[in-house]
Amino acid sequence: MKSSNLTASAILKELHAIASPATAAGKAHWNITAAQVIGVTIPDLRRMAKKIGKNHPLALELWDSGINEVRILCSMIDDPLLVTSTQMDSWAADFDSWDVCDQVCSNLFDKTKYPYKKIVQWSKDKREFVRRSAFTLMAALAVHDKKAEDTVFILFFPLIEKYADDDRNFVKKAVNWALRQIGKRNATLHPLAIECAKRLIDRKESSARWIGRDALRELQSDAVRKRVGVS
Repeated sequence: MKSSNLTASAILKELHAIASPATAAGKAHWNITAAQVIGVTIPDLRRMAKKIGKNHPLALELWDSGINEVRILCSMIDDPLLVTSTQMDSWAADFDSWDVCDQVCSNLFDKTKYPYKKIVQWSKDKREFVRRSAFTLMAALAVHDKKAEDTVFILFFPLIEKYADDDRNFVKKAVNWALRQIGKRNATLHPLAIECAKRLIDRKESSARWIGRDALRELQSDAVRKRVGVS
């Protein structure tokens, strides 16, 4: 339900009131170095989002604040059916921290009309957080898109292998995340993800080897094998 009495200025005022300097400082420990961090927790943002409801115009207005936590809130209140391809490109270009990137991709972008198109487009982009967005979307879709055919995810393996040589921290971790989530989706994709991980381990690039070893460790674990139903 949309709340008509909550304006952008009122929301910003309320968020600043509950912000904690200690929370803001703690974000640096997790390599969150966005230009504007005020120190609001995810549970507090979820409570605020529930109070606001879905509101596309408000999300667009609040995004321009540039504040880390406010942009995460935008991903919670925006209506994915109203998000355009142009908006997605614009917001992705604004990403300056992994938490905003991941929250926007998994809360909002993966529910729009364009996530599969953006994966291909953004994986080619040289900007670190834009490329990360492509692989974050892969990981999110592997979990959230229950109706997608296995063939869709099989087509992602070449992209994972192609960009596994990107040794930038936030890219290689997202590539790794995508590979692991695809492999944990079901018994069909699991062995294919293991094969992909083994190919990466044999590569010369250190980032590819790291991605492969880390993914293989989880995919071959007893917990994952039991989860997907393989012996």
